[in-house]
Amino acid sequence: MTQGRNSGRNSGRGTSGRGRGPLVAEKRQAGGPKRKPAKAPRRKPATRAKTGWSLFGRRKARAPRKRGVLGWLLMPFQIVLRAVWAVSWRMGVLVGLFLAGAVAYHYSKLPEYQALLDGRNQGSVTLLDRAGKTFAWRGDQFGGVVTADTVSPHLKNAIVATEDKRFYRHFGVSPRGIAGAVRINLSEGRGPLSGHGGSTITQQTAKLMCLGVQFDPTMWESEAAYESDCRQSSLWRKAKEAIFSMAMEAKYSKNEILSIYMNRAYMGGGAYGAEAAAQRFFGKSANQVNPPEAAMLAGLLTAPSTLAPTSNIERSRNRAATVLRLMEEQGYLTEQERQRAAANPAELSEAAAARAGGYFADWIMDTVPGFLGDQTTEDVVIRTTLDQRLQQAAEDAVNYVFENKVREGSKAQAAVVVMSADGAVRAMVGGRKVRASGVFNRATQAKRQTGSAFKPFVYAAALELGYSPYDRVLDAEYCLDIPGSGPWCPQNYTRKHYGEITLTRALRDSLNVPAVKVSEAVGRDNVRHVAGEFGIESDLADGPSLALGASESTLLEMTGAYAGILNGGSSVTPYGVDALTLVGDSEPLMGASGGMGERVIRPAAAQELIWMMEKVIAEGTGRRAQIPGWQAAGKSGTTSAAKDAWFVGFTADYVAGVWMGYDDNTPLTGVTGGGLPADIWRETMVRVHEGLEPQPLPMKAPEPIAVPEPQPQQQRRNNGGGLGREIERTLNGVLRDIFGN
Repeated sequence: MTQGRNSGRNSGRGTSGRGRGPLVAEKRQAGGPKRKPAKAPRRKPATRAKTGWSLFGRRKARAPRKRGVLGWLLMPFQIVLRAVWAVSWRMGVLVGLFLAGAVAYHYSKLPEYQALLDGRNQGSVTLLDRAGKTFAWRGDQFGGVVTADTVSPHLKNAIVATEDKRFYRHFGVSPRGIAGAVRINLSEGRGPLSGHGGSTITQQTAKLMCLGVQFDPTMWESEAAYESDCRQSSLWRKAKEAIFSMAMEAKYSKNEILSIYMNRAYMGGGAYGAEAAAQRFFGKSANQVNPPEAAMLAGLLTAPSTLAPTSNIERSRNRAATVLRLMEEQGYLTEQERQRAAANPAELSEAAAARAGGYFADWIMDTVPGFLGDQTTEDVVIRTTLDQRLQQAAEDAVNYVFENKVREGSKAQAAVVVMSADGAVRAMVGGRKVRASGVFNRATQAKRQTGSAFKPFVYAAALELGYSPYDRVLDAEYCLDIPGSGPWCPQNYTRKHYGEITLTRALRDSLNVPAVKVSEAVGRDNVRHVAGEFGIESDLADGPSLALGASESTLLEMTGAYAGILNGGSSVTPYGVDALTLVGDSEPLMGASGGMGERVIRPAAAQELIWMMEKVIAEGTGRRAQIPGWQAAGKSGTTSAAKDAWFVGFTADYVAGVWMGYDDNTPLTGVTGGGLPADIWRETMVRVHEGLEPQPLPMKAPEPIAVPEPQPQQQRRNNGGGLGREIERTLNGVLRDIFGN
């Protein structure tokens, strides 16, 4: 038994091949002849359990499992899942490496954050009135740099509360925010990326930076095309935006990112950045805004153009109330503070309430060079000639007359220009919507026939050539033979004739026949020359109808020409720019853009003409324009078929022009220049002169001349024309000797 066990052990050792020793018999025969050792039997290698690999190394060996029927059925799915997993984790590693590389690439390209605070492509234009007060902004307004540390904490909190409440807790992208936005979009019947974007403040900042792509005119058709590409919301664009955002999070601190956002975001009304918006709407710095003002500014970020308080203050306040509730929910305001802010909503500053400066600001932007105006890349300040008190006077006058004297529903339009005698424009209204901007300006863009408002230039030419206001002309039937057209016979508005009358009465009563006769006597070329030198630059008619205002002109031109009469006979170029300066420069880049020019007629002739025109308002067709306590001179004008009605005139201090008519040339009903336009002129000038001491007009009465008593018209006709006809023939002969036929 013992031997059997030993034999078994030895046999076991022999089988295993480990620890084998010599047999006893072999020991005994050690000295005998050697025997060839027996060849060991070939052994079958032991079967090992299959092993595999895991993500972290070699997997522990497992014994093969017996598969049942269910195992064999599931085996194809297991194979697929293993293949998917094998591909997925490798792809995940590759994607991770790619993302890391992309983030690192953008990280290396990002500049210091201070270089990103002003993201405007264009500069700004600030318009000041004659007193130096801001009344309008144009272009991309930038009020200056603010940071998250210097801005009002209320504004900082309002922006975070309404735009990205997890801003200080995410890495640039908020999966929860994106998931919530997709859920809201789908629930509202939109696409997953349409509407709410779930973008963080960092992502919005990346979009404002156009993912680091700068505008290049050689690559883009226009700046609008560039901005449109920057605002894309495709899936690929969102992916690029997320990468850029993560690079920003790695490069900048949270407060630096918030600072970039607050300075680059468009906030409506032409304002870029929180400082410009605070100045634009509230007339204060962004570090001074209170909770209701901060809530209004933060609310603009959702839809700056439609929510701007200058567009709709109530809509802007409603949005601000929502922001205040969010601030309370997130602990930035107590309930009492929110209630107090809601009960005292933000108010616009006076400059903001004036909106964009209306027609006057539009005209100014049209008069300055484009590279210093609406296309400027610099920040520009323009001091203008505008007097805001006078501007309000003109606007109130138009509103008053249309509300009280024009039938309801009328589509008639009106325009007003007020200027000084040197051509400095003090007020301008280009239509019934007195504060409109960016629309057709009837004061500067509408060329209309002037009618009898042109007649003062006919008499100016005559006075310059030596005529006296007391000289007489025969008002009787009169015809001219127009080559190619036949006879042309002008008629007075009253369809009556008044015999021999003075030039003064002819102008006072706006008689057409005498005006044509004087024009023909002094020469049409002389009339055209005088009118042109006074500033009427439009093409003037060649025929005899020139004297009756058949030519077209703008209200601005006509008012400037009358200013030349007031200032003693010197030409005038109407202007609105006093000085144009680049921000940071002390010396103006441009000075006044107009003013008085060369003399057109003698001062004595101008003074006599003013005396004649004073009679128009005191005794003639312009009586409705009288200003109590003030001397005033002017002239009405009504074109054929009453398509246009004018009244232009002046006191010693100001010149004003009024036009009235329809944009489509529909005839006015029952309106002449001495009617509603004279009413608007009077209402304007009464308001303009409030608080001023009345001054006499710079006029001089002519020396009286002895004139024979005129004979009745029938007797003159029987006598072959009489004295009036003789005087007319004599005057014409003298003029022919001087000027030729």
